[in-house]
Amino acid sequence: MILGLKNQTLGKIKSTRFLLFRRNSHSRVRRDAEAEGRKPRDGLFLHKSKGQHLLTNTRILDAIVRSSDVRPTDTVLEIGPGTGNLTMKLLEAAHDVVAVEIDKRMVEILRRRVSDHGFEDKLTIIQKDVLKTDFPEFDLVVANIPYNISSPLVAKLVYGSNTFRSATLLLQKEFSRRLLANPGDSDFNRLAVNVKLVADVDFVMNVSKREFVPPPKVDSSVVRIRPKEVKPGVDVQEWLAFTRTCFGKKNKTLGSMFRQKKKVMELLSLSKAGVMNRKGSHFDSDAEEDEVEDGENHFLCVDSDASMFKERLVGVLISNGFEEKRPSKLAHGELLHLLSLFNQAGIFFHDHITSSLPMDLPE
Repeated sequence: MILGLKNQTLGKIKSTRFLLFRRNSHSRVRRDAEAEGRKPRDGLFLHKSKGQHLLTNTRILDAIVRSSDVRPTDTVLEIGPGTGNLTMKLLEAAHDVVAVEIDKRMVEILRRRVSDHGFEDKLTIIQKDVLKTDFPEFDLVVANIPYNISSPLVAKLVYGSNTFRSATLLLQKEFSRRLLANPGDSDFNRLAVNVKLVADVDFVMNVSKREFVPPPKVDSSVVRIRPKEVKPGVDVQEWLAFTRTCFGKKNKTLGSMFRQKKKVMELLSLSKAGVMNRKGSHFDSDAEEDEVEDGENHFLCVDSDASMFKERLVGVLISNGFEEKRPSKLAHGELLHLLSLFNQAGIFFHDHITSSLPMDLPE
């Protein structure tokens, strides 16, 4: 009898060990998946590292479409449609939708879902990297943007060749706050100053991280970007290089910033290249060409001495009241005026040899 009890006990221990092993193996698999930032959604693993967070709240999806002011005649560009929660809403409201999605699995799910609802004739899917894709014509952008491409994608939209009415974007809340910032705000930065040169940005609403599957680590916000009808007549390359310089240390005074030896030498080199390449730049005019030709030899000769170039650089700031001002406090009009003053003095921030636009507008 004792032997029988012993065998039963051993059998229970073995069974328990097997269950524990199975249970621990399953937990380990789940932990491995979660460590890679993936969550199963209807048999599909979603990658956090690729910004795959699906918005599932129907009320919020409807609010995004309403705030986008989609018209029955519109072609809407959607970026990163995922499994199509927002896409289905857009297809109901718009004439047609162009969806750019790089993940083949998502594309297959989206095609099936759209076909099941009879919308296949209204949807065009482009399976490519959105940052390397030439967009067809569209009227609006409405999208839940992957967080990791927010900055280059916004840059591509506002500085790209496509003409559109507005872009309603669901973005990381912190990114949205920086995008919405104005001169004097603590969050005012290079991103805001560059985007708002060519577009107006409005806040729409906040969205909790709990509304996504899988939940991201941070909350989101919806903003609406509307390109300005009239844009400043400034060379884009020169402007972006100028703001990169000014907002590298946005809270320092301009006087202290432009007195730094490293910055003086950098601008001296760029200004020589800027003078030599100015004929081929976008902001040429016949009068400006004549002026540069007359002064070119003078600048190249005088500016061979860095100390004299520094005097001219700082002199522009002092004589126009900018020496003690800080970039974070300056409005667009003031920044544009300062850049114009520098250029008139033969001081340039871009050599104009590289023609491609930067695909990023970070702080």
